[in-house]
Amino acid sequence: MKKARILVQGIVQGVGFRPNVYRIAKALGINGYVRNLGNVVEIVVEGNEKDIMTFSNDLKLKKPPISKIDSVKIEWLDEDSSPEFNGFQILESSSNFSGSSVIPPDVATCDRCMEEVMLAGDRRYLYPFTACTDCGPRFTVINAIPYDRDRTSMEEFPLCPDCLDEYQDPEDRRYHAEATCCPVCGPEVFLYREDRIESENPIKEAAQLLDEGNVLAIKGIGGTHLVASTTDDLPVIKLRERLGRMNQPFACMSPDVSTIYSFAEVADYEEKALLSRNRPIVVLKKNVDYYLSPQVAPDLHNLGVMLPYSALHHLLFTYTDAPAYIMTSANMPGEPMLTQNQDIINKLDGVADYYLLHNREIVNRCDDSVVRFRGGDMAFIRRSRGYVPEPYDFSNINTDLNVLALGPEIDVTFSLLKEGKCYVSQHIGDTTKYETFLYLQRAIDHMMGITRAQNIDVVVCDLHPQFFTTKLAHELGEKFNCPVLKVQHHHAHAAALSLDWELDEFICIAADGVGYGADGSAWGGEIIHYHGAEYDRVASLMPQEMPGGDLTTRYPARMMMGMLHPLYSTEEIVDLMKTHYLDYFPHRLKEIEIIATQLEKNFNLTKTTSTGRVLDALAACLKICGERTYEGECAMKLESTAYQGEDTLEIPLKITRKEGMNVLNTSQLISSVLKKKMDGMPLEDLACSAQKAVSRGLAELAIKVASKKGVDTIGGSGGVFYNEAISMTIKEVVEDAGYNFIQHKNSCAGDGSVSLGQAMVAALKCGKQS
Repeated sequence: MKKARILVQGIVQGVGFRPNVYRIAKALGINGYVRNLGNVVEIVVEGNEKDIMTFSNDLKLKKPPISKIDSVKIEWLDEDSSPEFNGFQILESSSNFSGSSVIPPDVATCDRCMEEVMLAGDRRYLYPFTACTDCGPRFTVINAIPYDRDRTSMEEFPLCPDCLDEYQDPEDRRYHAEATCCPVCGPEVFLYREDRIESENPIKEAAQLLDEGNVLAIKGIGGTHLVASTTDDLPVIKLRERLGRMNQPFACMSPDVSTIYSFAEVADYEEKALLSRNRPIVVLKKNVDYYLSPQVAPDLHNLGVMLPYSALHHLLFTYTDAPAYIMTSANMPGEPMLTQNQDIINKLDGVADYYLLHNREIVNRCDDSVVRFRGGDMAFIRRSRGYVPEPYDFSNINTDLNVLALGPEIDVTFSLLKEGKCYVSQHIGDTTKYETFLYLQRAIDHMMGITRAQNIDVVVCDLHPQFFTTKLAHELGEKFNCPVLKVQHHHAHAAALSLDWELDEFICIAADGVGYGADGSAWGGEIIHYHGAEYDRVASLMPQEMPGGDLTTRYPARMMMGMLHPLYSTEEIVDLMKTHYLDYFPHRLKEIEIIATQLEKNFNLTKTTSTGRVLDALAACLKICGERTYEGECAMKLESTAYQGEDTLEIPLKITRKEGMNVLNTSQLISSVLKKKMDGMPLEDLACSAQKAVSRGLAELAIKVASKKGVDTIGGSGGVFYNEAISMTIKEVVEDAGYNFIQHKNSCAGDGSVSLGQAMVAALKCGKQS
């Protein structure tokens, strides 16, 4: 007889892994035990060598559906090293080991649980918190590891005898399903207005209230949604007015895919994403029969849609014929999503008419994930619920240091690198807001706790000296007595993209709104030669003047004036703005004249190469959008207008040399667009042609550099690459020139993966030094 100790690392806690090990061992007649050992699963077995090796292989081949095995390590033991075993046992967890296993993400309620919820007579009939080892909350309920019920928010709900029998039976799918419960012993849902509303079926009543035009705050798995009807303009407008979000698109939830088909186009790969256990919001194109309120996603050709991912959501739709409800995160602008009942009631007073709440604590808030497809390739806009905290693999990088990367400042996530695994946090948000900044710090502490990261060797932040995350990095550097590494924003973008494709070198088109440049200016339309720990900025868009600095990001006609200034006289610019764009300036002619003076005297101007600002200026030039009221509004509306047009108008491109590198003349580009607009060219065709001209210009800059450097791969990163038309145009031009083109596939093109890239750069630098 042989004895072996097997350590399994990966997503092997909270997924039914131990009972699965038990069943495999019993089938092979192997004796021993299995237990959670801190962050890893330990198995000690006794049997003949052949059976033990079969057992080891079966651990991978017959693993539970939501588990993920990263490694299986076998250590053969002396026969006398442990007592002989009588059968196979599942032992209580121990916390005396530090490995790199991690808790799985929250996943959608499985079909078997939903069958019970919908089966009259089942003891879980109509129960909204039904879950098992194959589904339900994980990350949002865990306080500490090992992942056992007494370390989750379910500790407050002792199991009833029936649930306890399931929980203790290794043959049952609810064996150690830490979120399992039933109406007898689990959380309860209730309606609230000025006080708790007694109701036999609060979910049914909530659906009726929604269909009557009310706005509800509904507490779910990882946070709270504000919910309203999508088929009537009035509830949507009411929600907009109360939130002060007059134009920003709302995501919505629909009961099933067939219903989504009635108002949106759904490709096979989009349907697969919608139905996945991750259940992200998927950005879909509106179809020709679109009948939801235009106020759901005003002036856009697309909208975000998701399917129900909890039993509560499913039940809500059983009591209505509504094709969809708005489901938008319940928070005041810039602040974290609300999770505590009293906060929900207090802070949404005057926003929600009613509240559908429950009494289970949300330990970790986790916003909905958002994805978009570009030519069949999926891109994360926000990687959060359903994916966090599943880590990225850094094992091929030569470093064993713990790295904490804090991201940028607005669209923030943080990343924790430990033992070759990089854990990217859930969406944190705008850290210029005090509550969000506190949330960031609490989330860091919690992530370090569940990953057993007791120390940090390097803290990483953005180059920008005034970011709150930069200041926090220095505080944490002092706390952990470790160095602080600053990484340039677009270098981090390129590094995150390199991880998706395991590339050491490529040419990256980094196109976004803004990133603090190495020279102190605002970058955002850059060609980067990425080579791991280092990078070279080798080309860019033309630096443009921003009169009034950040005011140009809100009022894009200011940016348009700055871009026209190199080609037009001050008098011509003033006359143009006064005649055609007066309503785009809050203070009308006086403001135009002040801006013109600023440009003439070179006063209160900052420079930027931002692609985002160019797209904003084009949107203003074409009279598509005159004020940005939410992030990316002007560019998104430009894209939606362009979607209706054809690329039929020639927009000449001019590439010149400036300070030793190629620069695309965007002043010439916008001037050409302006002249065609004045000539009466069709708006949609102009938008399409202008957008594609920017795309071709960026592609040409990258191709020239790739040819010179002898690099065969060109990639795209930054928020501009969420635009499908821009992404696909650049891809076409690059590939027609004989180069490979890559985009993000497992990480975000936008700032949500900057912390991941920062951690990557830090790991590479540390690896070189080790």
